[in-house]
Amino acid sequence: MLKLSLENVKAKFRKILIYKIGAKLLGYFEKLIPSYSLIGDTAFFEPHHFEWVEEIDVNWILIRKELDELLKYRDDLPNFQDISPDQADYTSPDDLWKTFFMYGYGIKAEKNCQRCPETTRLIEKIPGMKTAFFSILMPGKHIPEHRGPYKGVIRYLLALKVPEPKEKCRIRVGDETRHWEEGKSMIFDDSFPHEAWNETDGVRAVLFLDVMRPMRFPLSLLNELMMKLIAISPYIQDANINQKHWEDRLEKLFAKENKKEKVSIKEGVGSRE
Repeated sequence: MLKLSLENVKAKFRKILIYKIGAKLLGYFEKLIPSYSLIGDTAFFEPHHFEWVEEIDVNWILIRKELDELLKYRDDLPNFQDISPDQADYTSPDDLWKTFFMYGYGIKAEKNCQRCPETTRLIEKIPGMKTAFFSILMPGKHIPEHRGPYKGVIRYLLALKVPEPKEKCRIRVGDETRHWEEGKSMIFDDSFPHEAWNETDGVRAVLFLDVMRPMRFPLSLLNELMMKLIAISPYIQDANINQKHWEDRLEKLFAKENKKEKVSIKEGVGSRE
């Protein structure tokens, strides 16, 4: 028992040390990014400046249909902190921020992607797409102010479900506040302080992507390297383990529900014969 406890302490210490070293390295690297960024250094970016956005916008109904199927099980979906407990400081310990991951830092959630084939097909065409999930805010959810861990990516949100009044579903990035509109894209730099609200009685859901920031050489290559290092860090590896656990759990739930549905259909056919 004592040996196990010591091993846990050592593992935690190594994790903290890696985090501190990594944070210093990221901090130094981030200072160079604005000078090499091909899209400037603003809080929000205009979606029409990115060629891949149009195909996503045109097909938003296909994505929404796959989301609607998942929302039948919304109470069983993982909370954000269930996948990434290290970020629980700003997610708050409630069950009002649900997620369904397809990618995390380039790591593919195979089973979840199979369940959303059209969404997966579309997002895999996006150059530099690293993280993708459905982000679902339940009524009354407020995500407190925070900043993203790394300026080398930009954040894309496609509004899929926006309850009325839509002005009550909003996000502040830096000093600017915007609200979502169904079928419309929003892109911003999450290294700016930001927070989000759903102050309605309905569910707000978006497709949430992190995409590599377009940058000039040589920082474009260094940015790719930095993302690979982040992906193999203990924090992301732990999150990947959590994600696989939830994938398996959801697959069992989906299989159970499908079995019930088949039995119900069979009984219905039998009663008509």
